[in-house]
Amino acid sequence: MDKQSTIGFVLIAVVLMAWMWYSSPNPNKQELKSKSELTKDSAHAKPAAAQRSQQKESVTTSVPEDASLRDTLGKYFSGAANGTERLLTIETDQYKAVLSTKGGVIRTWEMKQYKTWDGNPVQLVQSPEQGDFSLLFNTTDGKLINTRSLFFDGSFRTSQSVTLTGSEEYTVAFELKAGDGSIIKTLRFKNGDYTFNAAVTFKGVQRVIANYEYQVVWESGLRYAEYNSVDESQSAKAFLFAGGELSEIDAAKVGELPESNTNGSTDWVAARTKYFAVALLSDDKKAQGGYLGGKHESAPSGGALEHYSIGLKVPYKNGMEETTSFTVFLGPLDFTVIKNIGRSLDNILSMGWSWIRPLNNYIFMPLFRFLHLFIPNYGIVIILFSILIKVALHPLNKNSMKSMKKMQALQPMMEEIKVKYKDDPAKMNEQVMKLYKDYGVNPAGGCLPLLLQMPILYALYTLFTTSINLRHAEFFWWIKDLSVPDVVLSLPFTLPLFGVHALSGVALLMGITMFVQQKMTVTDPRQKSMVWMMPIMMWLLFNNFPSGLNLYYFVFNILSIGQQFFVNKQHDNQPLQKVTPKKGGGGIMNSLTKNLPKLPKKRN
Repeated sequence: MDKQSTIGFVLIAVVLMAWMWYSSPNPNKQELKSKSELTKDSAHAKPAAAQRSQQKESVTTSVPEDASLRDTLGKYFSGAANGTERLLTIETDQYKAVLSTKGGVIRTWEMKQYKTWDGNPVQLVQSPEQGDFSLLFNTTDGKLINTRSLFFDGSFRTSQSVTLTGSEEYTVAFELKAGDGSIIKTLRFKNGDYTFNAAVTFKGVQRVIANYEYQVVWESGLRYAEYNSVDESQSAKAFLFAGGELSEIDAAKVGELPESNTNGSTDWVAARTKYFAVALLSDDKKAQGGYLGGKHESAPSGGALEHYSIGLKVPYKNGMEETTSFTVFLGPLDFTVIKNIGRSLDNILSMGWSWIRPLNNYIFMPLFRFLHLFIPNYGIVIILFSILIKVALHPLNKNSMKSMKKMQALQPMMEEIKVKYKDDPAKMNEQVMKLYKDYGVNPAGGCLPLLLQMPILYALYTLFTTSINLRHAEFFWWIKDLSVPDVVLSLPFTLPLFGVHALSGVALLMGITMFVQQKMTVTDPRQKSMVWMMPIMMWLLFNNFPSGLNLYYFVFNILSIGQQFFVNKQHDNQPLQKVTPKKGGGGIMNSLTKNLPKLPKKRN
């Protein structure tokens, strides 16, 4: 391996390690701080943020009306603070939801097909005591109203339960009295979907609603469901899609309170964790703006929590009766599920940069799903997936290996040229390039195929680190979850910089195979440090990554070792021969040497 190839490999390694270190979960511990609240700035401009600071714990029993309630809720809604909560349970094949007449909200949304890290059903609603999915607006008597604290009338019996099967549907209506009029929320649920339809009707409230606007909001984000809250927080964000463009906010650091407050036609707003999401989609294109707000908090044991508020702004034209329709999604970030919803909601999936996404959307993800149709074990799917990708990349890898072997064979002659012309750089350069030309060697042939593979490697990295299909998927023996590191030994200390506090078995196997591969390719004694340095660095970087990703690279490395073995065997049996230049040409090397700048000759 010559100096140019070594520099190329080092640069590629530096870029790869920097990217992996940046993408890996942050292991640094954070100090536990008290919960901060978003503050009120303008009741009309930022009602979702302003209302959060006014919220108190929900009470499920009726409370007497007094002067303080009238001061808070005004003359139109102070009476709605009294009531008796009634609950409605709706169960489908996908979820079990509890709705409440207090606020007309979703109290719980329990996923039936997904479990938390400790085996409990995934519960998406952040605060079941208060619920979520409410309305915000200002009144003509100067009050900011959040309907989450008010009692509605519900079109169901007390503690009623409804189970939907097949293609059954169920519709429930919540009505809130407002002066001489009312506000009606009508929710329609259908078995087989992670979505439900919502219609909001303002009826006879012209003298109640101010500022010609209200908001449909989901205030508290989603409850975490994974063991590593820092890793989950890295995936948590809020999004707004309008005019074909996506905007997002990310509360990446403790104390950050990012927000986005926009106007204009808006398609949807959404918030996500690592594997689940909530989205509010405008069905009738009436939404005229959106709000996103977030906050980042530290948690015990070095954890992290991020909460996001999302809301759609809806114009109210002061009509006698106005209805607006929405679709609400509460479910998994499953590629098929999100794509079936349409409306470009798949933009919230973590599929990499825009120029990387097509590789996952149209090649890797469909192939991954196709293999799983026949093979239930995702570990075996990953192994077959690795083999197929290796076969597809075989021509590139083969040419790269052959080029490196030729470079190694030319190394003694190159050293002779460097010694012979050490005082004449121009002549040295000319002779080296002539040597490449005579033996048909491209000096970039070893590195260029590796660079061309980088988009593929990054696409696969995003696929294996974010795919919900691998969540809680067992392989065999000690590998019980392909979406998290496979811990074989916990350490009594933490390695600085890399944050390694436990050893991953598959990551260690991946590092060993990388060492074997380096041993087979690095023959220059001056570069022997590369043999052990790269595998150790990559092992430490990959140690905190999901075992599914490490399994892929482990299998890929084994296949590369086999390929390198056959290339070495074939090359060792063939003597190095000069190539015959084509008439009128000279190929790649001729054009390469032709365009090289000539260095001035050294004068005596």
